[in-house]
Amino acid sequence: LTSTCRLRLILGTAAKRVNARTHTLATMALCMSTSASVAKVTRPAVRASAEEKPASVPRRVTNALAAAALSASVALAGPVSSANAEIRLPPLDPDPERCERAFVGNTIGQANAVSDRILDLRKCNYVDKDLSTKTLSGALMVDSTFKGANMTEVVMSKAYAVNADFTGANFTNAVVDRVTFDGANLSNANFFNAVITGATFDGTNLAGAQFEEALIGKEDVKKLCENPTLEGETRFQVGCRN
Repeated sequence: LTSTCRLRLILGTAAKRVNARTHTLATMALCMSTSASVAKVTRPAVRASAEEKPASVPRRVTNALAAAALSASVALAGPVSSANAEIRLPPLDPDPERCERAFVGNTIGQANAVSDRILDLRKCNYVDKDLSTKTLSGALMVDSTFKGANMTEVVMSKAYAVNADFTGANFTNAVVDRVTFDGANLSNANFFNAVITGATFDGTNLAGAQFEEALIGKEDVKKLCENPTLEGETRFQVGCRN
């Protein structure tokens, strides 16, 4: 071979080597750039999922609290009478004049039974006493005696009168709102033209009670008519269907 041919052969071989090396480097660079782009796409996804996990914790806690609140509301719902056994009343007021406070009544928050002091009338004796026009909202009347008492136009919002004796008491024009009469004796009591709403009468003696012209709530009518001691003309006065 001539010197010229040898030179061309050497240069061609060197060019092939350079081209091969360049191709290899280009391929490596492309792989590296692809890996970097994949890493860039993947890493935010990982961070996003990591950021979502803490958010799911308070959501679960919130749901649990909501369920607990719902369970508590269901446990506290229902007729007042069904919860009477669970009610814990405060100790008797040590004031020796506490029974006399019925003749004064409440003067603060009459309709909502809110007062500066509990009107504790438990175990007090008001036989034939005149309590007319008094506001006895929120009064505790457990085991008290009101036989023949004049309770005309009295206001008894949210009074608690379990096992109290109202035999022959006169409730003419009275407001009997959300009163608990469970186990009480209302025999021969007169509720002429009284307003009766939200009261309970479980185990109440209603024999001979009068409800002429009384304004009685729908649910109260149902409760009264379910009481077996409500008989005769009194059932008609209340609005019982049978």
